[in-house]
Amino acid sequence: MPLLFVEIDNCFEPAQVLAAKIDKYMRFCQRKLKDVDGKERPMWRTRWWVPDGRHGDQPHPPLLLVFNRVGPRNPNTVIAQPAELTERHWKGTAYEGGFHMYDGKLPIVVTGMKHLKEHGPAGAVLRRFGRPHNQTLPEAIGNPRREAHDARKQAEYATREWEYKEQLRRVAQERAAEQEARRPMCVGCGTRFTGERWKAIEPAGWDDPRETHPHLCDDCEQRAITAERQAEHGHQEQDQAVPEQKAGGTWLSRFRS
Repeated sequence: MPLLFVEIDNCFEPAQVLAAKIDKYMRFCQRKLKDVDGKERPMWRTRWWVPDGRHGDQPHPPLLLVFNRVGPRNPNTVIAQPAELTERHWKGTAYEGGFHMYDGKLPIVVTGMKHLKEHGPAGAVLRRFGRPHNQTLPEAIGNPRREAHDARKQAEYATREWEYKEQLRRVAQERAAEQEARRPMCVGCGTRFTGERWKAIEPAGWDDPRETHPHLCDDCEQRAITAERQAEHGHQEQDQAVPEQKAGGTWLSRFRS
């Protein structure tokens, strides 16, 4: 059960007396004193604990008025009068989202003993001042329209966040596709360059003499270099063999003469 102040009215006192009692409840809720930590707090918070409201919405503990029709007064016909006399205590501030904020207000909820007996405390038999329909206790002392508004805003925010992430993902995919389309292809084997190979040839450029095979991938470049070295080695061996043959032929010709 939430923290509640309960006032039982046996329908003998006039509406002005009931409104005066609500004034006393409000003064009690507004009374402050220093807590054990030296900070000033409402006195009732030093005696009872309730969870903090959200976004500054800090109402006082709700007041439950239970009408027990013993006396001559009919609560159904006079309930509007104490509600009007105490409007400054319970009326919230309307916001554009279709809800009210009740910071510093006293939630006042009314019901009848007969309704409580018939439907129990969990039934939708409570009417909060300022609201047109009966509600359950959690709804009557709470702020369901505010919660619904927050849920809608949270859902809208989640949708916008998802759409933004999807947009980033699509842009990243498009950029990756464009990057892949520009990736060089090896003229030897036809495979795309790796990222490292692409990065290695970019600073040097295709016409830089430091990069002898910019049009080949790493494997094809190594094979090309190996083949070039082997060919160069073969040419050197041939160049060395020619002078020896010439030298041998000259000596034989002289010997024969």
